[in-house]
Amino acid sequence: MASCPTPAAVVRSPSPRFVEAELTHLARAPIDLELAHAQHAGYVRLLSRLGLEVLWLPPLPAHPDGVFVEDTVIVVGDTAVLTRPGALSRRGEVASVGQALLARGYRLRSIVAPGAMDGGDVLQVGRTLYVGRTARTDDVAIAQLRALMAPLDRRVVAVPVTGVLHLKTAATALPDGTIVAIPGCVAADVFGDREVFAAPEPAGGDLLVVGEVVVVSAAAPRTAELIRRRGFVIEVVDVSELEKAEAGVTCMSVLLGTPVPGAS
Repeated sequence: MASCPTPAAVVRSPSPRFVEAELTHLARAPIDLELAHAQHAGYVRLLSRLGLEVLWLPPLPAHPDGVFVEDTVIVVGDTAVLTRPGALSRRGEVASVGQALLARGYRLRSIVAPGAMDGGDVLQVGRTLYVGRTARTDDVAIAQLRALMAPLDRRVVAVPVTGVLHLKTAATALPDGTIVAIPGCVAADVFGDREVFAAPEPAGGDLLVVGEVVVVSAAAPRTAELIRRRGFVIEVVDVSELEKAEAGVTCMSVLLGTPVPGAS
């Protein structure tokens, strides 16, 4: 069984080659690597201030996308499912994450060839895992995840996604399970009876929930205000240089021992 005495966040520093990160939907723009490091450090300080123990993975200088640790694993209870990232260049990022979670007491499972899956395509709300069908996640891997989740009494729902890198680029959930989504990227009816409201900015679809706190990108001030009006505590973080590599506030950490949105 996993032993997590305090909630934790798994993170990794940006690679010196971060400016070469994979891009799918954005045009490449100049990235200030020093500023990217400073913004990542600010993001990690925020997680620590929110009560999370910070677990640093070893650096991976040869992997431009290594900072995006969310894509390498899906944590459900005391089970960690190691992914098989859709970009071939990213598959070397997975092993170190598995080692860290094994040492933490998690039971490891894996997505295996020929399936491909990025963790950024997996949104957990209550006991359902919504999984984006994207350029990085295919039906073979979704079927594997469904089989792995069945013994854990979790439902897996495939979600067609258009126009963005990952499902969680387009849609995430507030602590109460309400879905916040970018219009036109996912169909609201895939979320069943859950309330869905539109994020007014592209960066507003990707929200990080830490307990009852909602972390929002500084690029989505109108989204932040709408969520604040719903009574939630908001923390805003500037990750503009990381967003040039299709980052969002969820993708730079893996949370351990924190409540799943909509679990109550």
